[in-house]
Amino acid sequence: MRAPLYLVDASLYVFRAWHSLPNEFHDADGWPTNAVHGFARFLLELVERERPRHIAIAFDEALDSCFRNALYPAYKANREPAPEELRRQFAHCKALCEALGLAVLAHGEYEADDLIGSALHVARAHGLRGVIVSADKDLSQLLDEHDEQWDYARNLRWTAAGVPARHGVRAHQIADYLALTGDAIDNIPGVPGIGAKTAAVLLAHFGTLDALLERADEVAFLRLRGAAGIAARLKQHREQALLWRRLATIALDAPAHAAAPHFLRAAADAERLGALCEALRFGPLTRRRLQTAAAVDLPSPVAL
Repeated sequence: MRAPLYLVDASLYVFRAWHSLPNEFHDADGWPTNAVHGFARFLLELVERERPRHIAIAFDEALDSCFRNALYPAYKANREPAPEELRRQFAHCKALCEALGLAVLAHGEYEADDLIGSALHVARAHGLRGVIVSADKDLSQLLDEHDEQWDYARNLRWTAAGVPARHGVRAHQIADYLALTGDAIDNIPGVPGIGAKTAAVLLAHFGTLDALLERADEVAFLRLRGAAGIAARLKQHREQALLWRRLATIALDAPAHAAAPHFLRAAADAERLGALCEALRFGPLTRRRLQTAAAVDLPSPVAL
């Protein structure tokens, strides 16, 4: 059995906490900390449950500076920028991970998905398998026979073999599929008139986007409603479809982290962890859990 490398899509769980927890927690300066509290609970539960030896936590920092924005300036332009209250909490979440001895992956030109993919690509060559902690469908394209993806909130796990049942196409076809259907979340238009079912049928028949575009004339003879129009649109939007696939493909060449290739969990920084507990006003239960998870003694909270 290959040892598991846990690769956590942190932003998903920070945003989930931001939207689901009431704004009743505040740090020592009066800024809200609901997302930090929610993320800390998730992270502690994961660490307590799995006791990971190899783990990395990926954050999104390439908000409008990702290499994809140079290829297509409208990429993710439909998203509102994060408010300052949330940006501060992201910084606290990163600091918490670092204080616990967990490798933090973040880069100004690469998204969290790219950092996860690149980390997994490096780690595989050293005998590790990936456990991708995220519900994001895009990340399913990374799965091979040894890996699994884990939707932690729903406690659902699947391997590459389970991707067709979830998404209608194979793991290695996810980027091709998104090139055809588009992705509203990332503001990728897709090929006009091609929906999920049609894209799945086309990829089942042709195998890859390249083969589909090369043999677009054949589409007109398939048993598809509007087949002739689909064939014409594929030829008309060929270059755009190739660009959409480039945007949807997770990079595997992001700069390596210092903890690569094994991403071994390091010793916790008790002083930094204690300072964060104080600044974020964590309660006694969270402090005890952090102390146990970090295997360190934390100073007693300062009386107010």
